Amino acid sequence: MKNFLAPAELTKYFIGVGITKANNSFFQLLLLGILAGVYVGFAAHFATVVGTGWVMNGEPILFGLKKLLMGVVFTVGLMMVIIPGSELFTGNMLMTIALCNKEITFIKMLRNWGIIYLGNFIGSLLLAIMIASLSGLNDGAVGATAISIAHDKLMDGGQNHNLMFFIRGIGCNWLVCLAVMMAAAAQDITGKIFACFFPVMAFVASSFEHSVANMYFIPAGIFSKGCEKAVELSHKTPEMLSNLNWENFVSNNLIAVTLGNIVGGGVFVGMAYWILYIRNSEKKIEKENEIANKA
Repeated sequence: MKNFLAPAELTKYFIGVGITKANNSFFQLLLLGILAGVYVGFAAHFATVVGTGWVMNGEPILFGLKKLLMGVVFTVGLMMVIIPGSELFTGNMLMTIALCNKEITFIKMLRNWGIIYLGNFIGSLLLAIMIASLSGLNDGAVGATAISIAHDKLMDGGQNHNLMFFIRGIGCNWLVCLAVMMAAAAQDITGKIFACFFPVMAFVASSFEHSVANMYFIPAGIFSKGCEKAVELSHKTPEMLSNLNWENFVSNNLIAVTLGNIVGGGVFVGMAYWILYIRNSEKKIEKENEIANKA
């Protein structure tokens, strides 16, 4: 007995998924979006903890291994989104399959994306406040790591910063949407876990950029500036710390990464698979019918 969906079956399955998502109520979408933001935030905090302490004599050590382990633990975020069920902005880029098949309108798709994006932001920000400001967990070395992660995400790349982060956003959601499709193809929990694990591990270890993860990482760094010990251990100058602000969060990261995520998931996965397995198959059927009618 087959325990997975073949690519053509899987692509058609996402037409129905897109129709359902487009017609959910505002409250349902918002609440599911908040939950997904929290789940990704949990994974981001977990990765921050694992990424703490990889320094010797002031210099980073075993960089690749650190990134790999951060990627390994971050995979739990997508598992919690998919298996219990919630709505993640980046995964919903696959609604372009239903859009291309003219089953939903562009306005309905944008409505879904907008509500989910808002919900993801609320959930991520809520968890960042709880962990970085209220729990005491970021008062030391973990807070210093949060500050460093946020600073790198806002200031890395110089003049080409937004282009770099746009490309990193494409790479990230190309992998995330493949993970979502693979998890949907799997018909059991074990298969779904493995489907989430490898692509998400790959995007984190590769230093690609995920808009919803950054809704936790960067606010957590901003809030950690209020922890004296974290600031001391971060070895950031006052000028560097001043760059950690909400304006830079939006202009130096979130916009570029979000647009990259849309292209990576919506175009390079959703539209590509619609062309491969639905549009081309329909053309093949039309051609066969035309030949049959002539006969």
